Amino acid sequence: MYRKVLPVQGRKAIARRFSPAQRRRVKQRIGAASAALQAVQMRSSAFTATHRAVIARSGATVVTAEGRLRLALPQPQLSPETARRANLAFVTEALSGAGIDYFCIRRQDRSATAVAVSQADRSAALLALSARCGSHPGYLTASAESGRVLAGSRSASWQRFSHADVVRVFAYHTDPGRQLVLGAEHGCDIEFWAAEGDRLTAPRRNSIAESVPAVAGAVEVPVETFTARYGTRDRALLTVRTREEFTTVLPRDVTFPVDAVYTWVDGSDPAWLERRSRFSGATYHAEAANAARYADHDELRYSLRSLDMYAPWIRTIYIVTDDQTPAWLDTSAPGIKVVSHRDIFSDPGVLPTFNSHAIESQLHHIDGLSEHFLYFNDDVFLGSETAPGDFFVANGLTRFFPSPALVPLGPLSADDVPVAAAGKNNRTLIQQRFGTTPVAKMRHMPHALSRSVLDEIETEFAEQHATTASHRFRSSDDIAIPSSLYHYHAFHTRRAVPGDLRYVYRDVAHPHTPSQLDRLLRDRDKDVFCLNDTTSDEADFARSDRLIRTFLEAYFPVASRFERAR
Repeated sequence: MYRKVLPVQGRKAIARRFSPAQRRRVKQRIGAASAALQAVQMRSSAFTATHRAVIARSGATVVTAEGRLRLALPQPQLSPETARRANLAFVTEALSGAGIDYFCIRRQDRSATAVAVSQADRSAALLALSARCGSHPGYLTASAESGRVLAGSRSASWQRFSHADVVRVFAYHTDPGRQLVLGAEHGCDIEFWAAEGDRLTAPRRNSIAESVPAVAGAVEVPVETFTARYGTRDRALLTVRTREEFTTVLPRDVTFPVDAVYTWVDGSDPAWLERRSRFSGATYHAEAANAARYADHDELRYSLRSLDMYAPWIRTIYIVTDDQTPAWLDTSAPGIKVVSHRDIFSDPGVLPTFNSHAIESQLHHIDGLSEHFLYFNDDVFLGSETAPGDFFVANGLTRFFPSPALVPLGPLSADDVPVAAAGKNNRTLIQQRFGTTPVAKMRHMPHALSRSVLDEIETEFAEQHATTASHRFRSSDDIAIPSSLYHYHAFHTRRAVPGDLRYVYRDVAHPHTPSQLDRLLRDRDKDVFCLNDTTSDEADFARSDRLIRTFLEAYFPVASRFERAR
């Protein structure tokens, strides 16, 4: 809407004079004003009487999606999975209410659900769904990518699909603040299967079967079987009907539990600052004790929001801290645990520590941690929906994500920054053990790890492991285990393979970062992104803090279940 209201030259003039945060607020106000005006126009138009009835019956609100006015259902815990669940429930309840037989199927595309109905029941099914749209803000389309969206409240919309093999039915869903809108991409496809002899044949490919017996027993399964088939912490009581074939576990399905681990520090905590001052002193490189390493911009809050929205299959989240707990974190919430350094260090005598390499070396000692887990820094965020298979192979192998950035060749130097020094030390170990020369760094991604491999590293490289754990600050002879050494060791021992996800890294201190974050917010086209800050000093904190918080609140407007009520 901002681009429609203002010409290019006007936008350029505003960009030169105002900060990205100020421009974002202007855009939000323009969008809100436009939506309000459209809502007034909608309410005053005679042809929207049906829309007004749907709003009154469903509690829908007016949003703008694809540049058009739409009705959307507010969801306090909005996520792709909750949107899928609501859309599947709407379709299956309409079919069941009309006495129409159906069965849910597994699609190859995980973002949407699908229901199979006999072609003989197509007219009755469309009629039942059309009737339900008198009190539900339903829409229909041929596809989520390019199909024209039609209002389900109009009978003419359904007539367009009277001979279609597939129709996608969905509602728009939004958060209470109407900042995020989810639509057709999480809808429910109704496939009309053709009767051929004693079998029903699918109109397109799915994950399990091209045809099934026309007459067979049905089974009732939890709705999450199709809306969150990798697992979810938010269980629903709803069940749906399917055939036994579509409950099959495939070789590619990841069935083992996956946990997540964060390391976190509140660098403004007076008690922590006092401990740090007692042990600080000369460090081998200025970056090793840079205040930016410990600055807290509330990234953890928003990284947890990204997991809650885009990875509901995570079983338990562990927050590893120096006896610190964020004031906003609800530690009584199911699925989250705060772990002290004292509980994981083999030698508590090396504590307190302010060295992330040392802390990372002990993560596999967390009591109750699953064999397979993801390790997050709090400045890493999921930008879109993910699945366990993005990080693990179903047979237990982990995936790693090499970076185009390189570890400098040559011996260790006093001028090496900590990440380069650790990379060179890792490389030496891999060269000695396997005869290859790693040069690639790893992306700032969630690191997929297994406890057994980490145990093996601790044993095989015992001297270097213990030395790293003993350093209170980053040192030139540290090794970086979960972010690099693990991946090369696991790859050479045939327990890890390269992966590929849409990713972007943004340095908060870079002058182009504000405009790049604007584009990231607009497009939402990355699976993972990292907002890193290693060079800012205390004087830059206010600017960095404002930039990071404004962007993250806009990207993740829905509070996670791990936050205390405000």
